[in-house]
Parts: sequence; C-alpha cells; structure tokens
Amino acid sequence: MQQITRAGEPMDVDGLLPVKGEIAPAMTLTASDMQDVTLETYAGKRKVLNIIPSVDTPTCAMSTRRFNELASTLEDTVVLVVSADLPFAAKRFCGAEGLDNVKTLSTFRHREFQKQWGVALCNSPMEGLCARAVVVLDADNRVLHSELVSELKNEPDYDAALAVLNA
Repeated sequence: MQQITRAGEPMDVDGLLPVKGEIAPAMTLTASDMQDVTLETYAGKRKVLNIIPSVDTPTCAMSTRRFNELASTLEDTVVLVVSADLPFAAKRFCGAEGLDNVKTLSTFRHREFQKQWGVALCNSPMEGLCARAVVVLDADNRVLHSELVSELKNEPDYDAALAVLNA
C-alpha cells in the first residue's frame, strides 16, 4: 500500500501505479455518453491519463483546464480525465468551462480501475475516489511517465508529463 497526504494528513492508496516501461493494465471506464471505453478505443494514439478525485475541487478543475490547454498542442495524443465523478457531472463541468480538448471518463461502474492502476484512496473519508496521478502512454500503451502526486491538493508536474511526449 502506498501513502499520500491530504493537508499533511496521511492517506492510504491501494494498488501500484504503472511505472515507466510497463505495458499499461487493461481498463474499462465510462465516457460522458454513458458508453464503456477501453484503451483500444484510443488505439494508435498516445494517451495522457489525468487521474483526479473530482472535477468539483479546485485543484482537479485547474489540472483539467491545464491539460485541456496542453492537449490542443499535442499531435496524435488524447487526454483522458479519469475520476469517480458521474459522467453527467464531468460533461457538465467541461461544457460550462468550454473544455473540448479532453475526454472525461468515470470509474463509477468500473471501480476495479482504481486498484489496478494504483489510485484507490482507502481507509479515509475520501475512500471511493481516485488519488491524483498522471500516466502517459505511447501509442502501444507502454508507460512513458507516471506520477502519483504526493500531496492531494497539489497539481501534477505538467512539464515532466509533456517532456516525454516531446522527446
């Protein structure tokens, strides 16, 4: 089990985040149109998974906005914002913010994603939500970069995620 903090207080995270060089674990998540998607849905594209607790928090909203901005500059790359938010809520947030360069995906029907990808918050009031993380995959789903953000209120290292895509 891994640990992160929330306002300095320790929180447990179940599972192990995929690491550089590994093939990403399989996943099934629910898109904003209520259809299930997998990594194969985005075959042939590089993928940036911006994994967040909820778009209804300031840091998650900031990272979603930032990745939306960055996505417009990335070729052959899809940015996936993954949370436990209901697809309706994530779609409403992106619509209200004018964010159309990211795709929102939900774990609400597929909680197994959280543990398989090492982002399952547990043993705390945040249990059931995802820890904040970024995983960058190449077109063959090999991990190029991964970061489990150590303090939940902090944003991820955008520069490190982008560096592997621009290498």
